[in-house]
Amino acid sequence: MKRIGVLTSGGDSPGMNAAVRAVVRKAIYHDVEIYGVYNGYAGLIAGNIEKLELGSVGDIIHRGGTKLFTARCPEFKTVEGREKGIEQLKKFGIEGLVVIGGDGSYMGAKKLTEHGFPCVGVPGTIDNDIPGTDFTIGFDTALNTVIDAIDKIRDTATSHERTYVIEVMGRHAGDIALWAGLAGGAETILIPEADYDMEDIIDRLKRGHERGKKHSIIIIAEGVGSGVEFGEKIEKETQFETRVSVLGHIQRGGSPTAADRVLASRLGAYAVELLLEGRGGRCVGIQNNKLVDHDILEILDTEHTVDQSMYRLSKELSI
Repeated sequence: MKRIGVLTSGGDSPGMNAAVRAVVRKAIYHDVEIYGVYNGYAGLIAGNIEKLELGSVGDIIHRGGTKLFTARCPEFKTVEGREKGIEQLKKFGIEGLVVIGGDGSYMGAKKLTEHGFPCVGVPGTIDNDIPGTDFTIGFDTALNTVIDAIDKIRDTATSHERTYVIEVMGRHAGDIALWAGLAGGAETILIPEADYDMEDIIDRLKRGHERGKKHSIIIIAEGVGSGVEFGEKIEKETQFETRVSVLGHIQRGGSPTAADRVLASRLGAYAVELLLEGRGGRCVGIQNNKLVDHDILEILDTEHTVDQSMYRLSKELSI
């Protein structure tokens, strides 16, 4: 394999640039030409592709977002759209593709592989919802962004003796809410993977108030419901002054942490190794601090789960 491509797709995550850098430099180290596909699968269809050199990825390892940009592309879900993309890859002589993104990006990589074009998926998403890897690129940075917000909000909650509901990202996965809630000492954590009892939440808030507790922090993943609506219910049932903070896209940005930079560098380089070995249709990950790879079809058919023992621990520590 003498020419490979790299693209980022779906929602951006801190560390994507570090992964792109690793792919580019690992390829060049092995005397392989590397081409960047801009704007994800939409850019692939449009032929928005250019050759990358060592200097193309200089000074980006510490930057959030993605140098290659990203975009949603409904057209790529069609056979015609994918065939257009493959035509562009062939036009540039690209023989393999590294796809950095989440499950939607993986689906595109799977489809290309089924068309006979080898792809390797690299997990880039803040949600940490890709099976087959302990952590995804961007999760650690987003987690620390949320924890920083929780710490600041707690100062105000304490000063004004208020209950605060903080809504974090995670439409189908509660990892950000769970990890941030546990690290931030939240009194209640609500995630899509676990049922909750509203009466129990209200009772716990009231019991805390009776023993002299003046403020509370509740973390809710967006997949559970609206933080605003949840806050209104809390205030109505308890009569405690309640405020809501929806953190939104602030969680996606920012300079990646050291952990995300290292993870992205390792996974990006490993993806290139797999392509050079002729192993397409794979996705890379890290488990027990060791690099692993899986059949991308297998991963897409695997349901994401959270560590329920951590969820139980969060309840035990917030009595």
